[in-house]
Parts: sequence; C-alpha cells; structure tokens
Amino acid sequence: MNVVILAAGQGKRMQSDLPKVLHPLAGRPLLAHVLATARALEPARLVVVYGHGGDEVRAAFAGDRVEWVRQDPQLGTGHALAQALPALGDAAQTLVLYGDVPLTRPATLRRLAEAAGSGLAVLTVTLDDPTGYGRVVREAGRVARIVEEKDASAAERAIREVNTGIMVLPTARLAGWLGALRSDNAQREYYLTDVVALAVRDRVAVSSAQPDAPWETLGVNAKAELAALERVFQRNAAAELMARGATIADPARIDVRGRLECGRDVAIDVNCVFEGEVSLGDRVVVGPNCVLRNVRIAADTRVEAFCHLEDAEVGAACRIGPYARLRPGTRLAEEVHVGNFVEVKASAFGARSKANHLAYVGDSVVGRDVNVGAGTITCNYDGANKHRTVIEDEVFIGSDTQLVAPVTVGRGATIAAGTTVWRDVPPGALALNGKTQVARDDYQRPRKKT
Repeated sequence: MNVVILAAGQGKRMQSDLPKVLHPLAGRPLLAHVLATARALEPARLVVVYGHGGDEVRAAFAGDRVEWVRQDPQLGTGHALAQALPALGDAAQTLVLYGDVPLTRPATLRRLAEAAGSGLAVLTVTLDDPTGYGRVVREAGRVARIVEEKDASAAERAIREVNTGIMVLPTARLAGWLGALRSDNAQREYYLTDVVALAVRDRVAVSSAQPDAPWETLGVNAKAELAALERVFQRNAAAELMARGATIADPARIDVRGRLECGRDVAIDVNCVFEGEVSLGDRVVVGPNCVLRNVRIAADTRVEAFCHLEDAEVGAACRIGPYARLRPGTRLAEEVHVGNFVEVKASAFGARSKANHLAYVGDSVVGRDVNVGAGTITCNYDGANKHRTVIEDEVFIGSDTQLVAPVTVGRGATIAAGTTVWRDVPPGALALNGKTQVARDDYQRPRKKT
C-alpha cells in the first residue's frame, strides 16, 4: 500500500503562526501521530504533501524516512493528491490520510483497505450532527457520490452519514480521475471526494467502512477542537492503563505525553503529567500535581504531591517530596529520602541516605547512610565551571552547611551546623568553624518611631 498524508493546509482558524499539523497533541505534533499510524501499516511508499509553513514542517521531522512533496499553491485535496502521484507506485493501492486527523486506528485502516479490495473505499461515519461535513449520497444502498455541505441541497444536508476524507483508491486510476476534476464549486477547489462519482461512472466498485468510534475521524481546525481531542486521547490512555491494573484517581485528570509503563498496583493521583519515557515499578504511588519526564522509578517508592522529576532514576522504596525536584542526572539507590523543598541535580545518592528538608545537592556523589541537614547546599559553581562534591558513607551533615566544591568529606565524618566546608574532611573527623557567642544584658531593642 502507498500512504499519502495531506498536510498542506494553512489552518487559519487556529489563529497561530505555527503550522496546523505541528500543534501538539499529547506532547507530539499532530502530524507525528498520523505518521506513526501510517508506519504501523508498513507502507511501500509514505508521502507527505506539505505546503503552508513548509520549511518549518519539514524541519520538525528532519531525519524521518518520508518522501516530501510540496503543494504550492494549495488548490484543494484533489490537487494535493495529484502532486504526490509521481512518487507512487501503480501496483499498490493508495491510502489517503490527513495531517490534522491524529487518532485513527491502524485496525480501522486495515478494515478500510480490505473493503476496497482492488476498487475504491471511503471511511464514513454517522453523526448526530453532521454540520460541516460532506454527505455520503447512496443510491440503492451503494455509495454514489459525496457532496460537500456548501454544495449540498436541503435533502442532502439531512443525510447523517458523512465523509471523513480518508479513502483507499486504485493508484493506476488516479491520474485519469484527478485530471478530470473541476473546481466549479463553492470553494473553487479540486475536491478529492469528486473522485467517488468518477469511479461509479467507470464501474469501479465503491465500498465503505466505518470506525469503531467517531473520534477516530475527528480533525483539528481550531484550538477548541484540539483541546477536545486531547481529552479523548488522555481518556483512552487512562482506560488502557487501568485495564493493565493501574489505579487512577480521576481518568479525566491525567496527561500522558509520551509512553508510560506501569507495574502492578501502581496508583496515580490527580493532575499528574507524564512526558517522554516513564516507567513506574510495582506498587509505586504518585501523589497529586506531579510532573515526571523521562524517569524510571523502582518498586514501592512514593512520590508525594507537587514533585518535579526529570531525567532521573529512583531506586526501590524511596520517599520523594512533597515539593521535591530531581533534575537531570539524578540517581537514587534504594530507600533514599528526598524531602520537601529539596533539589538534586546530576548527583548520586547511596542507599538509605536522606536529605529531608530545604537542601540543594548538585554535581555530587553521596554515599550510603548519609544525613544531609536542613539548609545544606553544595556550592558547585564558581562562576565559570562546575565542581564535584564527594560525601562518603555514614557522614552526618548538620543544618545550614555549605560544601564548597571541589571537596571530599570522608567516611563517618560529622559536619557541625552552620559550617562552611572548603577543605577536605578526614574520615571520622568533626568539622566546624570557630564561633563565639556573646550575651549582653545591657542591650535595648529598637522601638518603632511614631
């Protein structure tokens, strides 16, 4: 099968400088969803007809194995397909898809191809409100033609079976049919749908198929439609996760913008966003309002509310948050605690180490059974370069400590509260800065002037 994706439209109703097919759905451009569906069919040729914002569209898919064909000017869907003809092989049927119709299932398209055989088949859907769609006109129960709403009579507008635009056609016939199209219609365009009547005229079998769900055929022409399809996608994603055993507090309040893999008995609270590649092990609990991007979390870990994790690996039975941030390069072993308002970046924590309150650990290696006190920071940046901090096993770091990298704190050392550490600390030693505390009994507190 050849697959041609028509993606040249301007999308004026989107009210955006971004080409319509590049608007994101579930974190990926609309066209990316259609390309993924097309590739699932293993086509002999995959052609994208582009036009408006062409350079930007092609740049967004640089490196993709796609044949690009430019439509300029844009004179309708029939004209668009005609631009792709030189790239198609006559021996195979041609499936026409649209760059702004992202949710069609491969199984539906296979069914459409089977219905077509060596002839023509149209994907249709029956809607309670068919406003805006071309109507499928049947004669003696068979598809006879498709009429666009602007060109339809009152009787034709009453038809509820509509054309989705998706069809399978015999490629060898396309040159003749597309050459016979005329633009004497309300929009002065060459409609691909007019090919149906030409096929009937030429006694080519015309069939139809319908999707399992109407949302498979919904396109995007405005931001409201994009938002509606986003919720359809997320509802489907939530249903699939729950079917595999995940507990989702509210399927209407989850966003999966990539691939989310869940083990057994995973629980996800409301308003969580998962981006890129995310893996949650058995019995992982994710609290409300969390963002996880390219994260692997091992079994029995809890991520409390309002946490942000990115490009991180978290071991088993850890406790993260609430209000914690794991930045790229964070690696936590088992039973690590990273508590409220703690930020970790490009650092590794050994087993059972803890930073429970108000700390920043960056560009560091933290050993096993380390306690990082509240208010502790690693001073890893000198204004030009980043430096490493090494904290060996069983170190106790008191509150309000500054570790000025590069520095190493030896195994079992203790850092007193309020210490600035700028030299290596030997194993087992106590490090502190000299302090003097004075109490004056003659002090008078200032009074507010009236």
